[in-house]
Amino acid sequence: MLHQNNRHQSVLTLPVLVAALGYFVDIYDLLLFSIIRITSLKGIGVTDPDALRSFGEKIISWQMYGLLLGGIIWGVVGDKKGRLSVLFGSILLYSVANIANGFVHTVEQYAVVRFIAGLGLAGELGAGITLVSELTAKEKRGIATSIVAGLGLTGAILAYFIKENFEWRTCYFIGGGLGIALLILRVSVFESGMFHEVKKMKVQRGNFFMLFATRERMKRYLLSILLGLPSWYVVGILMTFSNDFGKAMHITGAIDPGKAVMYSYVGVSIGGIITGFVSQKLRSRLKTLQIFYGITALGIILYFTIQYNGSATIMYVLAWLLGFGTGFWAMFVTVGAEQFGTNLRATAATTIPNMARGTLPLIILLFQWLRDISGSYITGAWITGAIIMVISVTASFGLKETFHRDLNFLEE
Repeated sequence: MLHQNNRHQSVLTLPVLVAALGYFVDIYDLLLFSIIRITSLKGIGVTDPDALRSFGEKIISWQMYGLLLGGIIWGVVGDKKGRLSVLFGSILLYSVANIANGFVHTVEQYAVVRFIAGLGLAGELGAGITLVSELTAKEKRGIATSIVAGLGLTGAILAYFIKENFEWRTCYFIGGGLGIALLILRVSVFESGMFHEVKKMKVQRGNFFMLFATRERMKRYLLSILLGLPSWYVVGILMTFSNDFGKAMHITGAIDPGKAVMYSYVGVSIGGIITGFVSQKLRSRLKTLQIFYGITALGIILYFTIQYNGSATIMYVLAWLLGFGTGFWAMFVTVGAEQFGTNLRATAATTIPNMARGTLPLIILLFQWLRDISGSYITGAWITGAIIMVISVTASFGLKETFHRDLNFLEE
C-alpha cells in the first residue's frame, strides 16, 4: 500500500511540474512587455515621454483584451475537449505570437500581435490549476496550486535578466522558443479523471452562459472575478509605470520599470508559496486572501507616503512588498476553480483570472479620469487603489469557503 501511495504521488508530481513550467513561460510572456516597454517602443521609433506612456497604455490594454476573449474561448474548450487540449493549444498560439512580436515595426502591429499573444496566454493558468486541483487530494490542493504559482511566477524574474542581456526582439524570440520546447514535455501528462467521468454523462459542458443561468451562480462568478483586481492594479499601474511615479514623487535616481516588475514578482513568487501553507494552517482560502489583502493595502499606503523625495532603492523594496501581498493570485484562481462543478470548472477557472486581467483597461481608464479631475497623477492613482481594494475585500465576504469542498460535483 505504501508503495502504491508513493507511486501515485510520483505520478502527480509531473502534472504539477508541467503546470508550473507552463505558468513560468506564461508569466515570462505576459509581463515581458511591461519589462521592455520603454526599450521596445524606442526601438520602433517612439521617443516622446508622453507617447511612451500613452502607447504603453494602449498596447498593454490590447494584450488584456486578448486575455479577456481568450479566457472565454479556452475555458469552453477545456470543458468540452479536455484540460490538456487547452494546455497544448494555448501555449502553441502564444509561442508563435511571441516569435512574431520580434518582427513588429509599428505601434499598431505591436498592439495586434500582443492581442493575439493575449488570446493564447489566456488558457495557461486556468487549465493548469483545474487539472492540478482535480488530480490532487482536497487536503493538498492549496499547496499543489501554490507550488504551481510560486515556481511559475519566477518567469518574470527570468524575463528581466533576459532583457538585461539581450536585445528586445531577441527577448520575444526566447519566449516563443521556451513555449515550443515545453510542448514536448507535455506529451506525457495525463487527463483529469473527473473530466473523463463527466465526458460520459449526458450533461452540458463548457457552456459559458450557464455561469449566468441563475442569480446565485452569476453572483459566485462575478465575486470570484473581483477577488483578483488588486494584482493587476499593482503590476499594471504601480509597477509598469513606476518610472512616471518616480518622477512625480521626486525620487532620486532613475526608476527602471522592468526592475520594479522583477522585484515585485520575486515577492509574488514567495507570497504565492506561503499562501498555500497559510491556507492549510487556517483551513481557509478566504481568510488567507483577506490577510494578503491587508499586506497589499499596507504596501499601497507606503508606496504613496514614504517615497516622496526618496530613492530608487525604496521603490524597489516597496515593489517587493506589494508583490508579496499580491502573492494571493494562485489562491484566487484556486477559489474560482473550487466554486464550480466539473462540467463548468475549466470555463470558470480559465475565464475568472482573465476577466480579472481584462479589467486592467478599465482600471487604467478610471486612473486616467481620476488624475484628470484631481489634476494630480499621484492623487488619481491612490484613489484608484483605494476603490480597487474596497471592491475586492467586500467580494471576499460574499463567497462561501471552499477549503474542504469535494470537487466531484456538477452544475445543473
